[in-house]
Amino acid sequence: MARRKFEVFSMSFLDAICCGFGSVVLIFMLITAQGNAHVKRVTEDRRSEALLVEQQLLQAQKNLVELRNSAELLDKSKVTTQGLAERVATELEATRAELASSENETLARRERLEKLKADLAALEEGTRRVEAQTRKQVPGGESVRSFKGQGDRLYLTGMRVGGQRVLMLIDISASMLDETIVNILRMRNMPDERKLRSEKWRQAVAITDWVATQIPAAAQFQIYAFNTRAEPLVDGSAGQWLKVDAANLEKALNRLRKMVPKDGTSLENAFAVAKQLNPAPDNLIVITDGLPTQGATPPARKLVDGDDRLKFFERAINVLPRKLPVSVILLPMEGDPVAPSAFWNLAKATGGSFLAPSRDWP
Repeated sequence: MARRKFEVFSMSFLDAICCGFGSVVLIFMLITAQGNAHVKRVTEDRRSEALLVEQQLLQAQKNLVELRNSAELLDKSKVTTQGLAERVATELEATRAELASSENETLARRERLEKLKADLAALEEGTRRVEAQTRKQVPGGESVRSFKGQGDRLYLTGMRVGGQRVLMLIDISASMLDETIVNILRMRNMPDERKLRSEKWRQAVAITDWVATQIPAAAQFQIYAFNTRAEPLVDGSAGQWLKVDAANLEKALNRLRKMVPKDGTSLENAFAVAKQLNPAPDNLIVITDGLPTQGATPPARKLVDGDDRLKFFERAINVLPRKLPVSVILLPMEGDPVAPSAFWNLAKATGGSFLAPSRDWP
């Protein structure tokens, strides 16, 4: 039997060598794979950080641009503010100069005011002396009542309020509520309290008060209010003359202040009062605002034009006693252009006076 040949490297050794080499390769591959994953992960983290830093850089650049713009705006505002400050300083100096000048003018005006006050006091004292002398010269000319208007102006009316028997006729028709037809229609639908506060009616009452203060104390008087009819302001005094004293005048004026203007105007019925008084008046004063709208009775037709009103006026004149001076105080009224000339002619023909007062008289 032949012997088997001895070999250094057997099959089993080769297998061991291959297995060891494979193990080394496998370990190397595993290590390499883990290293690549770690590098990839680290690279992604660094890339994210780089992107974040890039975004922060862009935002910083944007903020830098905004800051530069703000700095430019601040520079412009600074220039504008400096200009305004200079202008304000200039205006302040001008104001100070004006204030100093005003103070000087105020002192001068005060001095002039004091001088005017002294002159006024001297004039008032002279006026009082003249009035006292006048009362001594004309004992019967004192006024029983005084009247103080809203202003300090003096008026030359030319109206004679004297006489032994003075008759006053006050128009209390609806037209005495206002100067325009539209406002009269509006006022007619308002409460009586509002009507009594109308500017035109308050002026009519003030005029009546003023005229009443001018009646001589030694005379007799009577005051009638009229619209479509006439009635005395003092109850129970119809057809009678009243003594000029403060009590009688105050009764009449208090009654007038409570009367509400209404209805139309009959000057014929008003003038008829002059014939009812015995003895007849020697002075008649009429306070009205236009031509009458009816005669002794209401007209047949409701619409009355200017020609009709003039006819009613002429018929009323025929009722007046002869040689009776008639003075007229005519308040303004829209749509009655003939009234001033008609009443002026009446006053001129009878020897009376005609007055169309301003809105703030008396």
